[in-house]
Amino acid sequence: MDFAFGPHDEALRREARAWLAAHLTGDPPGPTGRAWERELGTGGWIGLGWNRARGTYGNRTATLTGQVVWAEEYARAQAPPRLGHLGENLLAPALLAHGDDAQCARFLPAIARGEELWCQGYSEPGAGSDLAALRTAAVRADGGRTYRISGQKIWTSLAHEADWCFVLARTTEGSRRHHGLSFLLVPMDQPGRIEVRPIRQLTGAADFNEVFFDGATARAEHLVGGEGNGWRVAMALLARERGVSTLVQQIGFAAELAQVLGLAMETGAAEEPVVRDRLVRQWADLQVMRWNALRTLGAADDPGAPSVSKLLWGGWHKRLGELAMRVRGAPAALGPDDWHADSPYRLDALQRLFLFSRADTIYGGSDEIQRNIIAERVLGLPKETRP
Repeated sequence: MDFAFGPHDEALRREARAWLAAHLTGDPPGPTGRAWERELGTGGWIGLGWNRARGTYGNRTATLTGQVVWAEEYARAQAPPRLGHLGENLLAPALLAHGDDAQCARFLPAIARGEELWCQGYSEPGAGSDLAALRTAAVRADGGRTYRISGQKIWTSLAHEADWCFVLARTTEGSRRHHGLSFLLVPMDQPGRIEVRPIRQLTGAADFNEVFFDGATARAEHLVGGEGNGWRVAMALLARERGVSTLVQQIGFAAELAQVLGLAMETGAAEEPVVRDRLVRQWADLQVMRWNALRTLGAADDPGAPSVSKLLWGGWHKRLGELAMRVRGAPAALGPDDWHADSPYRLDALQRLFLFSRADTIYGGSDEIQRNIIAERVLGLPKETRP
């Protein structure tokens, strides 16, 4: 595909840059959390490129390259982390592809206005990378008007903030693997039926959660793609997760690499041949990731593209965390200079990078799972024996 930025893209870039500069003021710059989502929605910056053939949902039009332009400018402006990412970039495309008109009309405008936040109910204690092994069940109730959901999800990002959760659950009793699964939209405000427990991470933060469903209710009209078709919807959604957001992620990676390189120059670590070689390799591999992302951005029918992308960035980021600690040397084991015994658990940016990146080759589908997908679905190798 031709991925050159045209005049319309550059006009959008100027508009985006000016809008961000005007709204990211103060210290810290701009609002955060839900207030920032609503501000983005008011500005028309949520849902760029949603398919208007299905209706008008409050978003502005944008080509694929235009979406990349906005995402790049957002990352370069160091704008606040998004709480609405899962609704905008994962659920919305899934609804546009597999939902009905009523579902799109109900949920997309609220996402575009920044008013409703979403989380993703996929992984379970016994079904992380092996998502097809999930056991959360949903059974018809109330004369078929609702589903009652029971089970547990884990590593659920932003569940403590979300208004809704898109849940993959087993709706056919006795079904196995990817058969008999359904994709349900579940309101999180169900006291006594949904419990959210934060998971404390090595970094001291609690971005992930356990979510327990004890007879939680989902309306039958909030079943997406038809009963038993949840695996198809879920896989399409995961493929979307590796799209434009991958290019945005790489802008953050470049900033982290620049920080590590600057520290290496400051400490003299860059004079060591091994460190210098690793710095060059990190830079070169980042360029490869960008070219690969651009090459595959329009290849929605390439079953291996999401897995290749995940393998590339997961390993790269993990190695960068290790390199950051190598450059720091012995001081990497110490806390910030202003730390004292009665302070809360604190880390500097590079220490957080190292600890968090240990999980990069595990979450979102482990490296082993990604290699199986490439082997079986792209190369046509025999499938791995499963119980």
